[in-house]
Amino acid sequence: MKPLRCALVGAPVQSGASQPGCLMGPDAYRTAGLAETLRGLGHDVSDLGNVAHEVADVHAPAGSAAHDLGATVGWAHVLERAAYEAAKGADLPVFLGGDHSLSIGTVPGIARHSADLGRPQFVLWLDAHPDIHTVHTTTSGNLHGTPVAYFMGLDGFDGLYPPLKATVPAENICMMGIRSVDPAENAALAEHGVTVHDMRAIDEHGIAGPLRAFLQRVEHAGGALHVSLDVDFLEPAIAPAVGTTVPGGATFREAHLVMETLCDSGLVTSLDLVELNPFLDERGRTASLMVDLTASLMGRKVLDRPTRSF
Repeated sequence: MKPLRCALVGAPVQSGASQPGCLMGPDAYRTAGLAETLRGLGHDVSDLGNVAHEVADVHAPAGSAAHDLGATVGWAHVLERAAYEAAKGADLPVFLGGDHSLSIGTVPGIARHSADLGRPQFVLWLDAHPDIHTVHTTTSGNLHGTPVAYFMGLDGFDGLYPPLKATVPAENICMMGIRSVDPAENAALAEHGVTVHDMRAIDEHGIAGPLRAFLQRVEHAGGALHVSLDVDFLEPAIAPAVGTTVPGGATFREAHLVMETLCDSGLVTSLDLVELNPFLDERGRTASLMVDLTASLMGRKVLDRPTRSF
């Protein structure tokens, strides 16, 4: 893998989740040695620090269960700008979360930059949840369940979330690891034809074939690929530091195979690392695993992997 200019952008967002702690995520990645690991692989790494938050003057509409809407929309505004600027100045910006509502800002900012370059934007969503609710359909009120519906440009966000400068069409989205879907999300996925490989499909067919098929589509289109990696994509036994644990996630080797395959493709142009809650971790093991997965994405091979014990 050729050396890349990587920009680390901290997004200490926790307003989209129900359990506090994700605001500590960016510093946990730094403590786990993310920058040093990437530099050790030959990349040029700049840590741009944490994005400064602002609160938007917006309130949940009548009948909506959404909480902390002003805080979350404020993050969306500043992160869209930060993502756009980071993409202009780096080959691969990495957004350190923070709960998954950060993608309400990061994906639109990255998509705006890709549109400037005339490249279609693709998204690989590695998550237990499809996060395709709107402000009106969420029953939990947790806005980390809304980013995909928003950046697809679905109805239900006008006058609430920032107007989109670029969207990601449903046919350019691939979800893997899905295993917790409620009826409203199931209906939205079916209506819009999002490609979903849930854990049963992965159990039956493996993870490499479906991923390579999606990457071929990205390559054929000359697309830019944003990867959004949620801690709960992983089996909770190996990654306990998340407030939304769902049993039956990706194994250690499945997750590394995804990252190694993405590395081989050379198509990834940006990355979210989300939902790390260090308060729930065990001696930093989840943060360390996420750093190791990022290293596999960025060129570390199986034979280069150091021994680690917990």
